[in-house]
Amino acid sequence: MSPMTNHFDVLIVGAGISGIGAAYHLQEKCPDKSFIIFEARENFGGTWDLFQYPGIRSDSDMHTMGFRFKPWKSHKSIADGPSIMEYLKETIEENGLQDKIHFKSKVKSAFWSSQSAQWEIEVEDNMTGKIEQYTCSFLHLCGGYYNYSEGYIPIFKGSKSFKGEIIHPQKWTKDIDYQDKDVVVIGSGATAVTMIPAMANKVKHITMLQRSPTYYMSRPDIDYISNFLKKYLPEALAYFLVRWKNILLGRLFFVLLKRNPQKYKEMLIQGVKDNLGEDLFDEKDFTPKYMPWDQRLCFVPNADLFESMKSGKASVVTDSIDKFTQDGILLKSGKELTADIIVTATGLNMELLNGIKITIDNAPLDISSKMSFKGRMFSDVPNLTATFGYTTASWTLGADLTNEFLCRLIKYMDKKGFNKVVPTPGKNIKPEGDYLDLNSGYIERVKHALPKQGNKSPWINSQNYLQDIREVRLGSIKNKDLKFVASQ
Repeated sequence: MSPMTNHFDVLIVGAGISGIGAAYHLQEKCPDKSFIIFEARENFGGTWDLFQYPGIRSDSDMHTMGFRFKPWKSHKSIADGPSIMEYLKETIEENGLQDKIHFKSKVKSAFWSSQSAQWEIEVEDNMTGKIEQYTCSFLHLCGGYYNYSEGYIPIFKGSKSFKGEIIHPQKWTKDIDYQDKDVVVIGSGATAVTMIPAMANKVKHITMLQRSPTYYMSRPDIDYISNFLKKYLPEALAYFLVRWKNILLGRLFFVLLKRNPQKYKEMLIQGVKDNLGEDLFDEKDFTPKYMPWDQRLCFVPNADLFESMKSGKASVVTDSIDKFTQDGILLKSGKELTADIIVTATGLNMELLNGIKITIDNAPLDISSKMSFKGRMFSDVPNLTATFGYTTASWTLGADLTNEFLCRLIKYMDKKGFNKVVPTPGKNIKPEGDYLDLNSGYIERVKHALPKQGNKSPWINSQNYLQDIREVRLGSIKNKDLKFVASQ
């Protein structure tokens, strides 16, 4: 590499919720540190700017998916994509972060030099193709967990013969016309459950084609307790109380469900039956083959999916695809679904490290050979932190804790005169367990390429916010498996 001229204390990858939160924390808690955000796309927001399909919304309540430092003011607890984008825009403007974000800037490679104790970064300008070089003391990855360029689409026999449109939700554009058309949505996850009720009023008919059912949980998209408290309490206090109400109730529900999965399986299925009624409910369409929280639950605000089915504009078919035809999809059962538009809501392509080619002292990083340290760093990888939110709670809860951890780590290293930190497993630490305790398709497809968990703390990814908050805010940064090196 040529001599570096652009140096930052922290280089942040990604200007979505995680990256914006990281910038806020660094600015507030490490005001003497320089930082920059590189965003490969032309706008901030990450997921909330990328996805444009009908009905795009959060599947977590915004009192926990919103930032700890910025109250969510809307009366709706479950928010649509444009509302979330407005919230992120306000956060950027209120904290003067506009000039910190460099758009259309793709981080291509990162090389760690032990000699200089810093990262050497190559960033490509997406408009010109020009490569610029930077150095940083810390590399902080906030670019999410999936490939933004391409979603996952299985190979469907005969797909080229279909005379209508085939669209993946990740490629949805606002000019797509589905008025009075027959639409088939392949998939039964959060995306399908969001799109179907949002499209139902305009389509001729919309069908959710699923190979296997999903667990659904319905509740209002308005938090009435929150709106009540806002009338009588200061905004910040009301937000704090509702945020903690939702954190604790969410954790309690998860714990109870894992302790007695059969009981809650029956409860969730009965909830669907109650919403649909005896005539529309078919057990085969709503009885998953797995237990609750082996995959994430799908949230159905205001029972809108079920209301669409009761109106006759939407339906569910549980079957396997034989092939695509000119007019739609032929199923293994012999039934054919006619369609003008087929939406492949078939999932994401998971991607860790934001697709960056990472090298440590000339050795390419194979992340599958590493273990996760507190879910925030990786074994034998120096001065690198990565954000991965909770699978059992709101993403932002985990992202904010990672940002707090980074700030504490930087301040501790400055105080002690360290310039390098490396998570280093002790002799009794062994790889044991998957990085994520879920069997969702997007995880199963890349399980072999993911880092591992260890057999003991701090190498266990607990997915427990209450435990993590104690460690990050109250626990010591020092750890026998965290090796610090003093400046030369």
